[in-house]
Amino acid sequence: MKVWVKLLIGSILGMTIGFLLPAESQRILEIFQWLEKLALGIGRYAVIPVLVFSLTIAVYELRLNEQFWSMVVKNILLIIGVSVLVISLGILATLFFSPGRIPIETVEQIEMLRLDTAADIIDIFPSNMFSVLTGSGIYLFPVCVFAFFLGMGLNYDRSYAKPVISMIDALSRIFYHVASFFSEIFGFILIVLSAYWAVRFHGIVQIKVFKDIIVMLGVFSIVLCFGILPLLLYFLKPRVNPWIILYGSLGPAITAFFSGDINFSIPILQRHSKENFGIKRCSGSLSLALFSTFCRCGSAMVAAIAFIVIIKSYIYLSIPVISLISIGLRALLISFLLARHPGDGAYIALAALCLGYGGGEYQAGYLILKPLAFYLVAIGAFIDVMLNAFGTYIMARYNDFVEEKNPAQFI
Repeated sequence: MKVWVKLLIGSILGMTIGFLLPAESQRILEIFQWLEKLALGIGRYAVIPVLVFSLTIAVYELRLNEQFWSMVVKNILLIIGVSVLVISLGILATLFFSPGRIPIETVEQIEMLRLDTAADIIDIFPSNMFSVLTGSGIYLFPVCVFAFFLGMGLNYDRSYAKPVISMIDALSRIFYHVASFFSEIFGFILIVLSAYWAVRFHGIVQIKVFKDIIVMLGVFSIVLCFGILPLLLYFLKPRVNPWIILYGSLGPAITAFFSGDINFSIPILQRHSKENFGIKRCSGSLSLALFSTFCRCGSAMVAAIAFIVIIKSYIYLSIPVISLISIGLRALLISFLLARHPGDGAYIALAALCLGYGGGEYQAGYLILKPLAFYLVAIGAFIDVMLNAFGTYIMARYNDFVEEKNPAQFI
């Protein structure tokens, strides 16, 4: 059975269970919170080993062929271009299909969410570089930096490094198969995640005030990922059938939506990139690491749309164009700073927008949408992972790192 079919069946079963359970039961929510934590832990279990060893070999091989820096620059330019496009489209969509206002309620601000960029930068270079391998598996950028320096070091003297290169190459392949095993059982894991998602969704649909933003984000994400992004592939030379790439990305898309977590989706995204698209490890590992770290424009775009809805809920005047541009630019900047937040990116981005806009009068605005946070995160992660899949394929295809696969052989 195809992996994406297993994931779809697991999601449907979980959603059916979730919609049948009482959404107002606090005991059920507590049980699902524990099960979600366990499920996400299982999904992230092999992420650090497979990322470290595959990225190390990718850096080594690209350096060996003198292609590393050109690949990094091309990936970064693509990430910036895609981020500008997606965030701009999201803001334009709110002008043409503006969601209704949400009644403002006074809420007590118990905890302030914010980006701590200074601490994130410090954590990239801990006193002991091996300590990044023993972390929680949440903040993966320091792990990528470790793999970068290790891969660069392997090129120093290849005669001495040859045994180490062989060992790291073998470990990369071993942990790839370990991660593949976990991706095979993701269908069962998604039963839990989709059931918890459905329980929460069942609760918020009863709150009519969120209906417009739910529909708007859902429709826009479908149009973006199943319409606009495939059309962009028509500009790729040589020409490729975009619907085949879309079909090959269904597994990671389903996983990202119900988990809301980028790190959880990395093993299955890496496997689909290799076994569906035939992307070589040297290109796929580098692009996956860069896109997972810096291309979080889907989450930032969702946050920008939600923030515009919050502003319109506070005031009854139209938002000036200059303010919309300012929101877009700040959302773009925030999208590059969400590496530490793989599982709550959209909500953290929304909090950052609220805290830094208009002198602070909207600083508690994100609390209005707290019941909807899981939905915002799900849509954001879904778009982020789809962009990761498409971007990884585009970079590999453009640089001739693809071995074409027959769609009948897709996993």
